[in-house]
Amino acid sequence: MDDYVRSKLTEWGLSEYIQKFEDEGVDKKNFHCLNEQDFANLIPKMGPRALFRESFKLLKEEENTTNQNIIESPAQLQQEREEVAESDQVLLPTSATKGKGKRKLDFQGESSKLLSTPSKRKRDSGGGSHTEKILSDVKNIMNDVKQRLPNQDNNKLIEFLTTEISNLEEDKREQVGVFGKTGAGKSSLINAVIEKKILHSGIISACTSVMIKVEANTKNKKYEADIEFITKAEWQYELPPRPWDDVDEDIDEKMSAVYGEEWKNMSDESFMDNKYFKEIPEFLQSEKKNLTCGSAEDLSEKCARYTRTDSTSREKGRKRWYWPLVKCVTVRVPNYAFQHVTLVDLPGTCDRNTSRDKMWKEVVGSCSTVWIVTDSIRPTADRDAWEILESASSLMGNGGECQQIHFICTKSDLITDSNNESAADVRARVKEKVIQAFSKLPKVKKHFRDGCMKVFTVSSEEFLEKKRLQPDETEIPELQEFLQNLNNCHSETFNYVSGAYGILSLIKGARSREVAGKKTKVCSELNENMRRELHKVQKSMDDTYNAFRKYLSKGVEDSKKRCQEKLMFELNPKGVSGRGFHKILKCVVRNHGTYKPKKSKQINLNETLASCLTDSIDEEFRKTFPNERNCEPFNGVINAFSLDTNSLIERFTDVTLQLIFLKTEEMKMKTKLSKEIRDRKKKIYNSLTEEIEKSMRECYKIAAGFEGEDTLKNMRETIMKHVLSSNHSMFEQAKEEILSRLRDLMDEILKTLKETMQKSIELSLKTDDYPLPDFEEELSEVEKYYNNLKKSHFAQWGEAADA
Repeated sequence: MDDYVRSKLTEWGLSEYIQKFEDEGVDKKNFHCLNEQDFANLIPKMGPRALFRESFKLLKEEENTTNQNIIESPAQLQQEREEVAESDQVLLPTSATKGKGKRKLDFQGESSKLLSTPSKRKRDSGGGSHTEKILSDVKNIMNDVKQRLPNQDNNKLIEFLTTEISNLEEDKREQVGVFGKTGAGKSSLINAVIEKKILHSGIISACTSVMIKVEANTKNKKYEADIEFITKAEWQYELPPRPWDDVDEDIDEKMSAVYGEEWKNMSDESFMDNKYFKEIPEFLQSEKKNLTCGSAEDLSEKCARYTRTDSTSREKGRKRWYWPLVKCVTVRVPNYAFQHVTLVDLPGTCDRNTSRDKMWKEVVGSCSTVWIVTDSIRPTADRDAWEILESASSLMGNGGECQQIHFICTKSDLITDSNNESAADVRARVKEKVIQAFSKLPKVKKHFRDGCMKVFTVSSEEFLEKKRLQPDETEIPELQEFLQNLNNCHSETFNYVSGAYGILSLIKGARSREVAGKKTKVCSELNENMRRELHKVQKSMDDTYNAFRKYLSKGVEDSKKRCQEKLMFELNPKGVSGRGFHKILKCVVRNHGTYKPKKSKQINLNETLASCLTDSIDEEFRKTFPNERNCEPFNGVINAFSLDTNSLIERFTDVTLQLIFLKTEEMKMKTKLSKEIRDRKKKIYNSLTEEIEKSMRECYKIAAGFEGEDTLKNMRETIMKHVLSSNHSMFEQAKEEILSRLRDLMDEILKTLKETMQKSIELSLKTDDYPLPDFEEELSEVEKYYNNLKKSHFAQWGEAADA
């Protein structure tokens, strides 16, 4: 062992383990490669191991941070802790303090010492944030608990405890979708917000179909990209049918990128020849391609061939560009400030490719925030930006989980005004115009609450290049602060800590001997409370179901009356020649009813036909399934479900631990149900349009088969005839499908509430004096964490702290 490791162990107060590290051959080179399992092997005792873990983590942060203030050494940090311990701050334990007394920390104090440059203080994710330190400590405690549980097969309690500890983990990421036309500044905006030039911008045109996700690399310090391709079968389906002398611009661009300009001279059989895919064997093998680089700039260059369309930056002699074959690129960035946030650079609309289209819809529906990017010069005249918002509004709103829409006006440093107004006044006027334009979009507004839209004016290039800016010249810092707030994992921390607290309470309760009569009485009251609460939930859900049936029945009648009128408008658009629309409608029917022409609005016949049905339930749906996290589904009846454990704890003190477990299980179950409802409600809402598409699919297939003279006329007549002949059954089937899915969800919610709590009651109150290890010390630590987090958690979500 070299002096480096010896000095670190001495500095951290762990010199007694020097010999162990020497015996295992740990030197400076492999010291930094140690992992959690190595910690346990080298330092068996949990207290010293926790101290080593914390110091090791701080060391790695220090050595991997560039152009930032130097983080205090563990010795300095220890001195500061001792100074803080003398003040009146909140008492918070860590596993490192076992047997060494307790330390006092301010919720902000310790984490603030781990920040980097002053400009980043508000948004440091740091592995140094206080709640993440709590989460890390409690996770380590629970991992130790899991390892120490007896290994007994067919033991229900042990199996239950092991599963419960495993289920505490929650890797949740918030998704922010970024829309905007080429040249609007999407890539520059993302680069500025994360302060790394990870995406190409400026001279290279963005691809029209590739989705790019940007997220944290939590595994290493490299810049990585995973490239996911469409399947070979999907590519073969996308190959244009002959004749090729009249293909549209999009198809020609796509084919030329992969095969070169000579593609029209190729035979059908040669398109899948291996020679065209030598550089991407992963495509032929249906695997992801991984790119790894040491810098953001290098990765950006390597990714260009898979994400860009323009040929101006092609390397000399390189002919192949592979973006037509790519479904999604996931870029992982080290030292990424927003570990729990994924930024997604999204194409403007869905895609002809089935799997790409499905992924696009899923991602749009999973974005909790959407950024619409335009430029500051004429933001209200940016047709693409507003069309994107309108066309995707249902996928983001009732069919998704979007809570906020941000209009981001880029290039604010270029705004000029002839009336000698200040830059701040001009920007304020830009914002006002955007807000006014948004207020005139009823199709969008019906999906979102008032106040969901905000406008930002930014100068990405100026910010990224660190030029001198006045405070009001760019709102990039405000966007960074927004992302940091979104990144805040306090809820995740609280859910984990409360679950751990409940599990440890159950273990302690299972080790004790209680009076059987009291348990019987408590079980009886709990079962009665559950019966009463389930009845309330059932009643509320029945009322909701009946309301939906009523509104949908009206929607069916409206659909029958208005479908011909609505369809005529779509099939005979104003200002489009017959020859021009012939090609467009051909693409529409080939793509099962939807298509986005390059220079006009998206056409979605299925959405048009379903519009009366969706209109009929939009208001009720948003009330029943609100996207806002401080609002509850089904009018809050699930959140109000309670076994009334608080009052039982006051009356039956002998079984307090078991009741604490039930209380935390109740909270955990509601969190799980909330996520399940959020995911299922998207499918429920979107099922109306999907059902219409199923009913129209055979009709589209027939229409796509027409060739030659009168093709446009035949396609129009085929579509209209099918709708008029089947409109009654088609709309009724769509109505019954959504009601069936709604009822299935309601039944599963009631089943989950009942079965989860029944099982928890049985395990907590019908198991005692069980030979489990003593985790008294761990329970004490986690309980203090739980009590300290509880007040701020409930305050954040607007609930009572004693809930």
